[in-house]
Amino acid sequence: MNDTDPAIIVALDFSSLDQALAIADALDPASCRVKIGKELFTRVGPQSVRALHLRGFDVFLDLKFHDIPNTVAAACRAAADLGVWMLNVHASGGRAMLHAAADAVTTLESPPLLVAVTVLTSLDSVALHEVGVKNKVDEQVIQLATLAESCGLDGVVCSPLEIAGLRQNVDSTFNLVTPGVRPTGSSSNDQNRIATPAEAMRSGANYLVIGRPITRAAVPNDALAEIRLECSNARSR
Repeated sequence: MNDTDPAIIVALDFSSLDQALAIADALDPASCRVKIGKELFTRVGPQSVRALHLRGFDVFLDLKFHDIPNTVAAACRAAADLGVWMLNVHASGGRAMLHAAADAVTTLESPPLLVAVTVLTSLDSVALHEVGVKNKVDEQVIQLATLAESCGLDGVVCSPLEIAGLRQNVDSTFNLVTPGVRPTGSSSNDQNRIATPAEAMRSGANYLVIGRPITRAAVPNDALAEIRLECSNARSR
């Protein structure tokens, strides 16, 4: 693993900034990045990003923008103005929206990585069919990922189970950001399509989003170190 580009993104999915910062203060910003999601950002706002930047962390702002093109473009510019390292949109917003999002950030002096959510890891083919999507999950993920790539995005968010298939359909420089990663023995919680960190890295993931196995560990930095070692061993094989 390249220690200058940590593969682990720790999900700070908390309801208060104090809770998030308590975990952040127990982690080494040289060994991971952090993710701020909808709940924390809705409660605290940009202050959450600034507080983590002050502690030396790169921030993935996980707000999954999905709206008309102009609205999403404006939201992406606002997120970029916060200095976030990565932000995301929903690929299902369509080509015009994806182009608008990419155009909003690629002309910036230091653009954040822009990635698109394909199919949420809580969904399976039955759930997709209920909302009118006839593709199987892996088919839908590939369709949305190739759309996002054609629109100039930097990568997609996908489950570990779709990584291998995507690597056959997108460029090697296209980033695959993977939630649904659980070390052996961890609970799957509310996610259906999961894998271990080693499995995800061997399949070709660039970044792993991991929350509770680290944030609820007795010593979060020790849990992080164990997962980093597992990823490093997987990459070296």
